[in-house]
Amino acid sequence: MENSYKSKTGIIGYGASIPHMRIKVEEIARVWGKDGLRASSGLGIKEKAVACIDEDSATFAVESSRIAIESSGIDPSKIGAIYVGSESKPYAVKPTASIVVDAVSATPHMTAADFEFACKAGTAAIQTCMGMVASKMIEYGLAVGSDTAQGKPSDALEYSAGGGAAAYIIGPAEQSIAIINDTYSFTTDTPDFWRRQHAEFPEHAGRFTAEPAYFRHVISAAKGLLEKTGTTVEDYDYAVFHQPNGKFPLRAAKILGFPESKISQGLLTPMIGNTYSAASMIGLASVLDVAKPGSRILCVSYGSGAGSDAFSITVTDKILEKNRRPLESVMTLAKKDVEYIDYAIYAKHRRKIKSL
Repeated sequence: MENSYKSKTGIIGYGASIPHMRIKVEEIARVWGKDGLRASSGLGIKEKAVACIDEDSATFAVESSRIAIESSGIDPSKIGAIYVGSESKPYAVKPTASIVVDAVSATPHMTAADFEFACKAGTAAIQTCMGMVASKMIEYGLAVGSDTAQGKPSDALEYSAGGGAAAYIIGPAEQSIAIINDTYSFTTDTPDFWRRQHAEFPEHAGRFTAEPAYFRHVISAAKGLLEKTGTTVEDYDYAVFHQPNGKFPLRAAKILGFPESKISQGLLTPMIGNTYSAASMIGLASVLDVAKPGSRILCVSYGSGAGSDAFSITVTDKILEKNRRPLESVMTLAKKDVEYIDYAIYAKHRRKIKSL
């Protein structure tokens, strides 16, 4: 099923959160007796960000939201909706969004909820906020993508599943640092990745996740948006694609005709791993860190199950105003105070030792 939406809304502020701990792909491969260099080159990932034992998708959501609010310059009491997309909620039954409401000093006179659609739950939250702002139901909305991604020990996912978050304040286009010109979605029942109730780790369909899942949806959403907006690849200065690894977005860009130079700024997975719901949103934040007024950005998320949301974005002059960008760029967060750990410390912090 295909859906498309129109909006006169944009990004008022944004923020990202990335944990400091890292584990190298070679270290994971060493423990399981595999070829570390082959694993690294095969995935296009050198290392991944690891959540500390006292960090989770809620703490990342709070930190990124606070940064987004600060960069927006708005009064948090004017936020009318907060939606948090994640597939690694700290509570099975209790919203993360309500935690964010109190933590960012927002008014309780609002609507809030958690979203779930694998790795595109955060962009679905953006679309929801767009609709509510455009219809004047709310003045501003806060959309968050946050995950501490899970991977079964020795499984291929363990080499890529990282942690982090990105948050966006969505508001009227005239106040935006970047206008969201349009959005387009492509959705099918394609079960390439899942986690059943009570299961601790997700399962995946191996190579099936590539052609019928990731590439079909990302390419279809991107082409649908280009056709709907009457734009071409040449009209965009940057492109951001969901990043389950470091190679899929490069291939998607090649299929669509984007040169690597247009996606390099938003390609963070080689440094921090696949942050699931936050992946495309962190990539977009990295692009906004350097984009100039008039720059056009194509951003396409992907969530297993399966669907993609594509966005056409134009940066405005307001991005040059004082404090309209976070004090620290995404690239700085990805490289600052990095602490490398071995597999034992990683297993401890990710609670893979079940007797603890």
